[in-house]
Amino acid sequence: MLLLYSVLRMVDWDHCQKSLGISFRHASLLEEAFVHSSYCNENPEFGYRSNERLEFLGDAVLNFIVTEKLYKEFPELAEGELTEIRASLVCRDTLAELASSLELGDWLLLGRGEELSGGRAKASNLANAMEAVTGALYLDQGLAKARRFILRQLKPDLEEIKTGKTMPNYKALVQEFIQGEKKPTPVYRLVEAVGPDHSKQFTAEILVDGEALGRGMGSSKKVAESRAARAAWEKLRCSHGQTRL
Repeated sequence: MLLLYSVLRMVDWDHCQKSLGISFRHASLLEEAFVHSSYCNENPEFGYRSNERLEFLGDAVLNFIVTEKLYKEFPELAEGELTEIRASLVCRDTLAELASSLELGDWLLLGRGEELSGGRAKASNLANAMEAVTGALYLDQGLAKARRFILRQLKPDLEEIKTGKTMPNYKALVQEFIQGEKKPTPVYRLVEAVGPDHSKQFTAEILVDGEALGRGMGSSKKVAESRAARAAWEKLRCSHGQTRL
């Protein structure tokens, strides 16, 4: 037990806090946020539980903070548009990118198998760590501090949305939803490409387990696939309800 605890204490938590720009009042909350379940499974006598409960809390806090910000920042947008933007900001890929920029993977406590399989760079582990840190900060210092922390990380994304330079990543949104449903990874198929080389129009479909979920057209295969993904996302939103997505 003492040996395992000493492993935890060997992590440079001061460096971690400096990287985050936060000074925790209760260091144990920050430490728990980085304990992966694989470490607990391989070390049953370890004194800390995994970060899964903090991840659960952080997910709710993140969703509230982003929802509140979008509601105030974009009064002209309808509910459906706000839902799509929120989903793109709190999806796994976005959270993993934020976690990577903060180097959260460096402080994860992983089991041996997870470590050897590249667990520090896995998008799921990074996104979960981001949620867990948010939950830990909320418990440690309240909603206002958690809000400042999250909005600081999301500032570039929010500014791009405000200037109209970016739209929700529909391909990422659809893929994350499909993975949550335990279905095969979406496949994009080029249906046709018509017109002269200088002004071709491409049509693409997105298929899941052989079923076409959406179709889109564009001046490039990438644009066509993105529009197909948006059509699929709209279909999934309608069939499952906006609260689910």
